Amino acid sequence: MNEKTELNNEKGKLNFDFKNFILEYNSVLIFVILLIISASLSPMFLSKQNIFNIFRQQTTYILVSIGVLLTILTGGLDLSVSSIAGVGSIMVAMALTNWGLGLIPAILIAILVGILIGVFNGICVSILKMPAVIVTLATWISAEGLAYFITNGAPIRLETRNSAASAALVNFGQGFDSVLGLPKVFYLAILFLVIFYIIMKYTAFGRLVKATGSNKKAVRLAGINVKKYTFLVYVISGALSAVAGIIVSAQTSIATPMTASTDFNLTAVAACVIGGASLNGGKGTVLLTLVGVFIMALITNVMNLLSVPAYPQMIAKGLIIIFAVLLNGFSEKDSV
Repeated sequence: MNEKTELNNEKGKLNFDFKNFILEYNSVLIFVILLIISASLSPMFLSKQNIFNIFRQQTTYILVSIGVLLTILTGGLDLSVSSIAGVGSIMVAMALTNWGLGLIPAILIAILVGILIGVFNGICVSILKMPAVIVTLATWISAEGLAYFITNGAPIRLETRNSAASAALVNFGQGFDSVLGLPKVFYLAILFLVIFYIIMKYTAFGRLVKATGSNKKAVRLAGINVKKYTFLVYVISGALSAVAGIIVSAQTSIATPMTASTDFNLTAVAACVIGGASLNGGKGTVLLTLVGVFIMALITNVMNLLSVPAYPQMIAKGLIIIFAVLLNGFSEKDSV
C-alpha cells in the first residue's frame, strides 16, 4: 500500500514538473513549432543563405532586446530604443563623414550619445519617480525629432572610397567570416549575449536588478539602493541601442533619420514578453529573450518567403504576442 502511494506521488510530481516546464519554457515550444511550420511551408527557409540572413538581420534586435529586458526586470520599460538607435546611427556617420574622425572615436561618440539619453531616462524614472512608459515614450518622440533636425531629413552616406574608417565599419557590417560564413556582426551579438547572460545569472548586479523588479519595498528595506539599479538599466539600454544604430549604419552604408522610426522598440518588448519576461518586473532571462527575438524573426521571414503582405504579418505577430502573454499570465498565477 505504501509503495503504491509513493508511486502515485512520484507520478503526480512528474506531471507537475512537466506542467511547470511548459509554462516556463512555452517560448521554446512556440519556436520549435514555428521552425517546423516554416521549414514545411518554404523549401528556401532552411537554406544556408536564408538562415545566415536571419542571423544578420536579428543582430540589432538582439542588442536592443537585451537592454529592454533589463528595464522590464526592474518593473519599467524603455520605448525610446528605436530613436536612440537612429541617433546613434546618425552620430557615427556624421563623425566619420562630416567630421573626419577615426573609427574608434566615432563609435565612442555615438555610444556616448546613447548613454546620455539613457541617463536622462534613468534620472526621470529612478530619481524623479516618473512613469517609465511616459518618460521613454516622450524620449522616443523627442529623439526621433532630434534625428530629423540634425540631418534635415537627409541621409548620410558612408564614403568607403575616401575613408578607411568608414570602409572598415562597412566591411564589418556587411562581411562574413571566412571559416563558417557567418555574418561578422552576429559574433558581436553572441559576445553581448554571453556577457549579459553571465552578468544576469552570476553577478550581484543581475540578482539585484531582478530583486528590484520583484519587490522594490523589500529590497529598499534591505538597504539596497533601488534608484541606482533602476538608473543603470536605462543607461545600459541606451548604450546597447546606440550600438545597434552603429550596426545599422555599417550594414546599409548609410545613416538615415528613418531608423528612429523602425520597430525596434515594439519588437524588443514583444520578444521579451514572448520569452517569458513579466511586465510587472522581476522575471525574465537573456536566453529566453533571444528565443523571443527569433520567434518574431521566423514569423517575418517565412511570410516574406511566401510573399505575404505586411498587414497579415502584423496580425500574425499580434496573435503570437497575445498567446505568449496569456501563457505568461498562467505561469505567474501558477507560481503564486
